Amino acid sequence: MTDNTPSAGHAENVTAHAPQPGAGPVGARHAEGSPFSDVGLLRIDHVGIAVPDLDEALRFYADNFGLHCVHQETNEEQGVREAMLAVGDGSGPRIQLLAPARPDSAIAKFIDRSGPGLQQLAYTVADVEAAADALRARGLRLLYDSPKRGTAGSRINFVHPKDAGGVLVELVEPA
Repeated sequence: MTDNTPSAGHAENVTAHAPQPGAGPVGARHAEGSPFSDVGLLRIDHVGIAVPDLDEALRFYADNFGLHCVHQETNEEQGVREAMLAVGDGSGPRIQLLAPARPDSAIAKFIDRSGPGLQQLAYTVADVEAAADALRARGLRLLYDSPKRGTAGSRINFVHPKDAGGVLVELVEPA
């Protein structure tokens, strides 16, 4: 990565090297049998963004960034209208737009408290219950005793943001 930020009136090129896999804690791979294999994080699933109006947000992301909606639904239990947006060729993680479907929903409360913006980071797991159990064993609190229904019939649970550095972490077991 090259940074061409002007410094003291001139351009300075700074190249940063990404850590190599297995080269220490930042680049370490957590293989089967490692202390983290019981959690079973497979990849980043999506980043959730709270928005007051889903239709307006869909237009904004399409018109300004070229993102396209690949799934849309209303989750009555969660009180949310949601859309999954694909980036680029659509093979990577998604952007999830979350709008309140009713004023007492968690998303409505989030927007009232914090305004629109980043709301969650979600990871794909093979088994949401096993991941939740492993995290509970580490002393982390999860929001639900058992998984709830998520987008497109997935099973989900959340790590309490106070136990995850202020980030709401979602665990997603795809349907």
